[in-house]
Amino acid sequence: MLESSRLWCIVCALLASACAAPAHEEARASAPAPAPLVAAPVASADEARALLAQAETDIQRARAKRALWLKAWESLLAARKAAAASDFSATIRHARIASELAQLGLEQLAYPAVK
Repeated sequence: MLESSRLWCIVCALLASACAAPAHEEARASAPAPAPLVAAPVASADEARALLAQAETDIQRARAKRALWLKAWESLLAARKAAAASDFSATIRHARIASELAQLGLEQLAYPAVK
């Protein structure tokens, strides 16, 4: 039994020496250098206003033809709220969603009603 415990000690010592610092240094040396941070494109106020105006127009057209979806209206309200808070990226995101959903509502009119 004493010999088997010595054997386990030797195995553990070998495993511990295999996990020593030089292996970590090689891993660090082989790792690529981090890429420089690229700033996200800044949303402009003009783009946000233009998309919000387009969303307003699309919503009005869908409402006039009774094809307005609730999610489109909610997205327009969220875009207006973001514009009031000067959060241009959120304004752009919500205005695009509102326009897209309003246009989908108008396209839905081309399909037959389901009975």
